[in-house]
Amino acid sequence: MRVVIDAELCQGQGRCFSIAPTVFGFDELGSGVVLGEGRLDEVTATQARLAQANCPEHAIFIEE
Repeated sequence: MRVVIDAELCQGQGRCFSIAPTVFGFDELGSGVVLGEGRLDEVTATQARLAQANCPEHAIFIEE
């Protein structure tokens, strides 16, 4: 399972890295980025799903 952020949709609200700082970070412009390769285990998958549900731009996608 992997998580990705669509950079074109992301407006840098910051909810993803506030909710799941071990999964998401931010770039020099404040837009969300996935840390590492975006691979998820049980714990990080739960955090990523919560961030996905709270993303106002719906820019977070989880690939099963």
